[in-house]
Order: sequence, then C-alpha cells, then structure tokens
Amino acid sequence: MNDNQQKNLQEIINHLKTSGFVYQNAEIYGGVVNTWDYGNLATQMMTEIKRLWVREFIKRENNYQIDSKIITNPLVWKASGHIDNFADYLIENKVNGKRYRADHIVKDLFPNINVEKATFSELEEIIKTNVKEFDGEKTEWTSIRPFNLMFKTQMGAIDSSANQTYLRPETAQGIFVNFKNVARTTRAKLPFGIGQIGKSFRNEITPRDFIFRTREFEQMELEFFCNPNEDEHYYKYWINKCKDFVQLLGLKNDNIRIRPHEQEELSHYSKGTSDIEYLFPFGWGELLGIANRGNYDLSQHMKYSNESLEYLNDDGSKIIPYVIEPSIGLDRLLFALLIDAFEVEQLVENDNRIVLKLDYNIAPYQVAILPLMKKINSKATEIYEKLLKETDIRVTYDEAGSIGKRYRRQDAIGTPFAITIDYETYDNNTVTIRNRDSMEQTRISIDEIESYLNKFKK
Repeated sequence: MNDNQQKNLQEIINHLKTSGFVYQNAEIYGGVVNTWDYGNLATQMMTEIKRLWVREFIKRENNYQIDSKIITNPLVWKASGHIDNFADYLIENKVNGKRYRADHIVKDLFPNINVEKATFSELEEIIKTNVKEFDGEKTEWTSIRPFNLMFKTQMGAIDSSANQTYLRPETAQGIFVNFKNVARTTRAKLPFGIGQIGKSFRNEITPRDFIFRTREFEQMELEFFCNPNEDEHYYKYWINKCKDFVQLLGLKNDNIRIRPHEQEELSHYSKGTSDIEYLFPFGWGELLGIANRGNYDLSQHMKYSNESLEYLNDDGSKIIPYVIEPSIGLDRLLFALLIDAFEVEQLVENDNRIVLKLDYNIAPYQVAILPLMKKINSKATEIYEKLLKETDIRVTYDEAGSIGKRYRRQDAIGTPFAITIDYETYDNNTVTIRNRDSMEQTRISIDEIESYLNKFKK
C-alpha cells in the first residue's frame, strides 16, 4: 500500500486547522458548509506557487498574462456552452430532503461501475434499485435531473431577467474573448499563450473532501494558441510541462499519474484531455487537466459575436487557431502538497513529531530565527531584521518556550531551517543552522546565512 493511503486524512485536516493554514469560513457564525478561509501560512504558500507558475508558464515560455473580470456579458456563457451544458446529475432523497450528485453516489458505492460510460437512466436505475439506505437514512429517491453549476447574479439596481448574469465558472473564457486584443497589441506570432490566475465559482451539489471540492476556488489557466497541424505536438508538450511543474513544487513521483480521458469522459469542447491525478488518502483525484480544445471556443465566440477571431498568417492566409489548455486548480494543488509533505515521525519511544517536509521554495517560512534565551535576543533580532528587510528570504522569529518546543513548532509548519543564536554567537559571530528533515545542525558564520539558504532556491 502506498504511504499516502495510510495517512489519516482527518489528522492532516485537524493539523492544518490548528496550526493556522486553514480556518472555517465565518466560524463565529457557525460557518458555511465546506467553505474555508486560508490563514497566513497557506496564503504564503499560494503566493509562492503562483509566482512559480508565472515564471514557468508565462515568463520562461514567452507567453502573456491578463486579468479578466469575474462578471462578464452573459452571452459569453451562451457561446461557450456553459448555459446549456454545464450541469451535474442531481438526485434527492425525499426522506431527508438532501441532494446529491448521482455519479458520486454510484462511484462511491459501486467502484467497479464506470460512471462516465453510464447513461442518465442507468445511474438512476442503479441508485433506485440498490441504494435503500444512504447517509444514515432510509431512502426514497426522486428522478435524476440536470443541475446547472453556474451561480446566477444581477447587474444593476433592477432585479429582472434582462440584468441576469453569472459568476464565471472558469477563467478560460475571459482569455478567449480577449484573444484579438492581445494578438493585436502584442503583435504576437503563433504559437503563443495567454494565461491568467483568478477566482472561479461553481455551485457544486455536494462540495466535499475539505478544500478538494469547493464552490469558490482559484485557477491558474493558460490558453496556448497554435496552428491546427501542431496541436498534437503541443498537447504532449504541455502534459510534460505540467508534470515537471508539480514535481518542481515537490510532489513525489509515486503519488502522481497521467490519465488520458476516454471518449465518454470528454467535455463538449475537447478533442482530447489528460488529467494529472494525485493519490489522495481517499483515492486518485484530478489535480490538473490538459485539454486540446481545438478551435471550438474561438469559433463559438465568432458565431455569437459576429466578430472575426481569425489569425492572419504572414502569407496573408487566415486560420482559426487551435488551443491547448493546461488548467490547474490552486486549492487542490495546495492540498496535495500539504498531504504529500505531512509525516508523523517516531523519534524515540513515546515521542513523535509532526513535520511538513515542504520544498524550500514554497514553504511559508524558509528560516526561523531562534535565540537560545530571551536575554541574548539582541543579536537574534539584528539577524532577523537584516533577513527581513534586505533579502527575499521568508523569515520568522520565535523566542517563546524551550528550544526543543520551538524546533517542533517550526517542523510542524514546514520551515526548512532554524537558526539558533547562542553565547558563542557573541564570541565568534557564528550561529547554528538546523535542517528540518535530518535535524542535523551545522555551525556557520552570520555572513554566510544568505548564501547558505540561497543554495536551495530553484
């Protein structure tokens, strides 16, 4: 059995809550079902993940970044197919009034059934025939019906259908409707990509598994435009690029896999899709997807807007570019990284430590400054202030409690290094630097701290 399958998910979630990575949303009012706020530690991690995504997917690939709005013209969603097709199968238990995703019920209770191949009526028959109790209740099932996942809202002061619009369910469409603007103002030549990072919203029937499936989430999406005869090449290229990216962040190779979609699974726009999946404690789950969207989106927006979104080649010919889309859910990626890093180590009998073995480049803090005793903290404060104000190193300071307890606190939030200032520091200008994973300690000069830590930058 894989190590991840032996990890206690509830233990990990409890640790993330108590240590300040994640808080229950509006907790003082009783919260909102499966809605979470990110604390300082998770926010620091997400900032670094986004920075590395921009570096790897935008800057180093010579692509372009935009920031489109969450609320847009509703015709965008009509053209994209979301109004007509973006739905899940909803079924309700009339005994308790609870609603569920039909495919999730079948997938959870009958793992040998391929829910992607099952028809609407087959799912309903399986549930009504076999699921007589569910969620601790007797069941009387309704018929399955489609449930559109988009959040509706109103623009302006008048509440009418004419002012109805939606919170975006993906960031991609904001890129497609700006394709012409970006191509014109940047004078970009095919192939090129346009990416953005932003919030999306999906009115999930049953949000679950902590931050794995929520109604509000953040995406990092790239739409890579290419000639139609090059789509397969770039489809494979971006699959490999995405795998390299999650490994750059520190995910273990044993816990990730690439899974091509079968024909029955493909979205209405897709010529081909592959997911990079992660082995969560509850099983394999989609971490990110790479889709060959063909020219579906640009063609649809041309049809509905009556505007040309064709690309003019140097020889004067016009084409509708094909699109390869690497789409990453930041919340899921954060969750996977935290699960991957979480370990409970037995040091000696009856003595365990919780440690997050996060990669140096995404750890909330990269180093902690720990004076051995409060009365010798002036030098510690000096080192802390220098690193804080004169470097990009993420640094924290802790002088409360025994040095052993402070080491454990830093281990538990993933800080890779801890620097201890002691009496010897005043004699020879050196400090002790402790490695989180090995717990080994090395004596180095204060002047060497920055260069020592920078060796771990990627």
